[in-house]
Amino acid sequence: MSKNDKVFDISMVLMTLFSSLETVSDENNIELIYDVDPTVPKELKGNSDALLHLLTQILTFVFQNSTKDEILLSITAPEDFLYEEIVTFTVSDTAINEEKIKSFIDNRLQESLKPLNAVVKESRNNPSDIVVTMPLKVDDIGNRRHYRLPDISMLGKKVLLICAKRKVAYSIKKMFRYFLYEVDVGLEEYKKQGNNLSRYDMVVISDTVTTPKLEALISTMQKKSHLKYVVVQDAHVAEVLPRGVETAYLIKPVMQESIYELIISLFEEEVLDRTIKPENIQTIIDMRKYINVPLQEEAQKYIEDTKKEIKKEQYPEIEIEPGLPVLDTQKGLKNSQQVGMDYQKELAKFLKDFRKSDIFFRQTVKDRSIWNTKEFLIDIEKKAKFIGALKLSALVEKASHLFVYDKTDDLSLYVGRYHLELEKLIQEIEKYLET
Repeated sequence: MSKNDKVFDISMVLMTLFSSLETVSDENNIELIYDVDPTVPKELKGNSDALLHLLTQILTFVFQNSTKDEILLSITAPEDFLYEEIVTFTVSDTAINEEKIKSFIDNRLQESLKPLNAVVKESRNNPSDIVVTMPLKVDDIGNRRHYRLPDISMLGKKVLLICAKRKVAYSIKKMFRYFLYEVDVGLEEYKKQGNNLSRYDMVVISDTVTTPKLEALISTMQKKSHLKYVVVQDAHVAEVLPRGVETAYLIKPVMQESIYELIISLFEEEVLDRTIKPENIQTIIDMRKYINVPLQEEAQKYIEDTKKEIKKEQYPEIEIEPGLPVLDTQKGLKNSQQVGMDYQKELAKFLKDFRKSDIFFRQTVKDRSIWNTKEFLIDIEKKAKFIGALKLSALVEKASHLFVYDKTDDLSLYVGRYHLELEKLIQEIEKYLET
């Protein structure tokens, strides 16, 4: 096998890149963050040495010339990576003058592009982006970067994420969302949830925001609940800093593999023991009193600056008729009486059949199983309308229209929204059944 056609692990290349840039990163006080799309295969074929050299050149230039304190490197590839496809590497929002970037590409980058048949593309989003595309091959078509958790109970946890830096928080939230986790970022979102720390399965927090007071609080919480405490930090800190609380670590650079391994390590024993999280417990805590205040304020600024950006990424705007109730029990009761059925039993059956339907929907869309997705949407729309779940049925009806207009590629836009609406519906049904 030639040097230009060698199998390599993209994660290992990125880890090596991160290590090689630590000095220039520290000198310029810039943090490197990765966002690797799940469509990028874990193992690729190509010239990994040339790729590492090219990325090192680009990021060194960015670190030495950017005024930003965070730099995001995104890697994307087509959904159907069959044999050889174009992989795109984007360094976003560098805040470097357009002419300076052009001069760097023309005078210093051309020789590094040639071995990879790489091309620098003009960004559609921001003139200070640096976008490089190159053909790469996959050795094993089945070796995709899909992360399957070993037990369904590990999915859908609730996370409180507190980071002092904007893009770090955004990147980590996106990686948790892959596993259908509900992530509240920062203290404003925490406050909207009633300052209820017991709501969460996990607190994920930057090491620079932690305080002894916070860790004493978490330690107390861990004695009466299964709250996980995760600290995001550099590798060299984790080994030397003692903590008086049961702690797991997310070591930078955080990647999807890191989140996957973290989840398994945190919840593996609970799955084996079939531990059930206590419900209806409220521990109201003002977290502002427990974290590093200056960095807390910086984190809050992030929330205000990027609220719309995150909403657009995770839950795109899908217009549904305003005023529709989550659960119209009068309508559902009337439908049941007309066919001689017990409404409460129908609600209980709906919960049994569709409680985890968001996972099924997400998987069929990811697998591009068009027929199964269509059948599922028809079924859920019918059942939702019958029990009076008008908001969910309206959303599903809108998703079904994509088949009519041959826009099934847009189904992925509905996955996150479906998850949210289903959660709201489950809460309403359970509340009704308890009365």
